[in-house]
Amino acid sequence: MIIEMKNIRKSFGSNDVLKDVSFTLRGGEVCALLGENGAGKSTLMNILGGVLPADSGQVMGDGKLVEFSTPAESQEAGIAFIHQELNLINDLPIYENMFLGRELKTKRGSLDLERMYAETEKMFQQMNVNLDPNTMVRDLDASYKQIVEICRAMMTKASIIIMDEPTTSLTEQEIERVFTMMRTLKNHNVGIIFISHKLNEVMEICNRYLVLRDGNLVAEGDVHDVTTNDLARFMVGFDVRTEPLLREKKIGKEILRVEGLTSDHTFRDIHFSINAGEIVGVTGLLGDGRSELFQAIFGADKVSSGIIFLNGKEVSLKSTTQAINEGIAYLPRNRKENAIIKDMNILENASIVTWSKFSKRGVINAKKHVETFAEQRKALRLKMGKLTDSIASLSGGNQQKVVLAKWLASHPKILILDNPTQGVDVGAKEDIYDIILQLADENIAIVVLSSEASEIIRVCDRALVMYHGVIQGEVAGEEMNEQNIMSLATGGQLTYA
Repeated sequence: MIIEMKNIRKSFGSNDVLKDVSFTLRGGEVCALLGENGAGKSTLMNILGGVLPADSGQVMGDGKLVEFSTPAESQEAGIAFIHQELNLINDLPIYENMFLGRELKTKRGSLDLERMYAETEKMFQQMNVNLDPNTMVRDLDASYKQIVEICRAMMTKASIIIMDEPTTSLTEQEIERVFTMMRTLKNHNVGIIFISHKLNEVMEICNRYLVLRDGNLVAEGDVHDVTTNDLARFMVGFDVRTEPLLREKKIGKEILRVEGLTSDHTFRDIHFSINAGEIVGVTGLLGDGRSELFQAIFGADKVSSGIIFLNGKEVSLKSTTQAINEGIAYLPRNRKENAIIKDMNILENASIVTWSKFSKRGVINAKKHVETFAEQRKALRLKMGKLTDSIASLSGGNQQKVVLAKWLASHPKILILDNPTQGVDVGAKEDIYDIILQLADENIAIVVLSSEASEIIRVCDRALVMYHGVIQGEVAGEEMNEQNIMSLATGGQLTYA
């Protein structure tokens, strides 16, 4: 199938979201759709997916004019849209999820479970997927949930699949599993539109790229003709810095020290200390235990032995509330699952940590929250509408800034950031890096947990590298390079000439 979108325009009120955008996608191609949050990517795909009507322009399928007024019509034409929030039901087995909304029935009208199971098994064999259709969806990791969504799209005879940020919350192993699946789709002549902020992944899996900026198509071409720096420049309109963010360090007194910290299953015998004004990275590979270590320091998990010192004083943190009161803040990974509350508005999400702090006799001081958030909104360069708008109305980068605002309102002494730039575009990434440096200048101790060595090198003063639950080594200065980090992360040692 060949899909063409010609001269597409779309406005919301006075806001021109898409300005005369045209592109073509052929079967067997993987085309990256790139752009900062708010560039118009989702709107363009929602028009193709039948969610929104275009104000003007045409959509052609195999040279014929097509009009999609509902997602079902788009699906019938062979276009499947796999959203960031996967539409699977955890309490049903895979094979029932595969037929949601188009269940197979027996002649008597009951569900034909046997045929649905058999059809699912047949599809898995065709797509080289090693899964038991009887498995409950809740027992799958994130990558297999993505793969089930892809197979479900293939069940509907999809010839074009739109994948919106499919790897945002996946580990490296899981990403490779999804990429293998995408290569299989290419071999079946399926065209894929791949929306992602991870430019290295674009270079690895895509043939072509399209870049939107402020509603305009500003660049398109073959990925083999460009670098990640070129793509980043197309997205933001200027050269994006990649060198380490050097700064004048003002290192203060010790804030956090741990000695012999051990959890039976995830980390053991951990020793380190962090001072005020310091940015310390913690990195490694899948299963290194870094998130579990800092969740334990934050009072969310138990430790079996070891001591935690805050400001030189031994503490025993039994809860997250106690940790917050002691001046620890933790921005968790997987923003959608662990950090935002979708049913609350922007202000409520930004203030929830300090409700008890800014209240008297159980009554929340709303005025104080509005004033505090107004300051942070300016400092964080937050792009948003009204305070009462849903948190879900914001782009990923702006949601992440609201989560950061929530923790900054508690005036922490130590701020733990777990994957702080997960799922945000290159422009918002730079904003978050600037904020981290600024907070360190304000004498806050910062811990950055990240699996991206380039991010650690760029923003941190030094890095602890973990391997299977232990700190394998520490790097700083010229030693803090990708080669040394990878060597330690895979269980090696640094060798000195």
